[in-house]
Amino acid sequence: MLINQQNRDTFLSEIAAQLGRAVRHQPVVADKPVNDYAQTRLSDKTQDELCKEFTEFAETQKVKCVVSRPENLIADVITLCKEYGSTPVVISGDQRLKDLGITAALKQQFDAYEWEPNNGDENIHQAEKAKIGLVFAEAGLTESGGVVLFSAPERGRSVSLLPETSIFVLRKSDILPRVAQMAQRLHKMAEAGERMPSCINLIGGPSSTADIELIKVFGVHGPVHAAYVVLEDC
Repeated sequence: MLINQQNRDTFLSEIAAQLGRAVRHQPVVADKPVNDYAQTRLSDKTQDELCKEFTEFAETQKVKCVVSRPENLIADVITLCKEYGSTPVVISGDQRLKDLGITAALKQQFDAYEWEPNNGDENIHQAEKAKIGLVFAEAGLTESGGVVLFSAPERGRSVSLLPETSIFVLRKSDILPRVAQMAQRLHKMAEAGERMPSCINLIGGPSSTADIELIKVFGVHGPVHAAYVVLEDC
């Protein structure tokens, strides 16, 4: 134990010397940040402005964006599905999709498969062979043009990750400035004692990589295409 402590002290002394200061045994209060951009950037925008910037930036990341009114929602979703190959379609078991009439419409139009918590491996199998996966997003992030998904038994991650195309439905009012506001929302959920999602995914568009010579390639390890359907709040 004594040897370990001596080694530690020697190690810390060498680091402190390289930094040009004395060894510290107590944490030092951090300097006051020069700005609060992490919390405030884009927070002065109206919801219309956030939506505009969100969709414009997302489209630079190869995401097709459709802003839809409630009376056109189902038709817009069906049009997107046809554009990306129609079938097979797998849809999240999210109650919000059912309430909007999307689940029933896709089952009727494309014989879509709905994710069922009790179906185990069959869910994965259906998602693997699907051309299109459709989910409801918790929020959009203006700064990154990405969306936030909460996993749950009826909202399996495979629906958005395995099909060739991912379609995300979200409400315009759920478009946030940046991830800091999402963190604040999660903090409030935790303080209220709400059950937290088993997984939180931040998705910024179709899968891509620029590992090889910084040349961006899409669809390497996930969906080739992505689309957002932003529902106007009335």
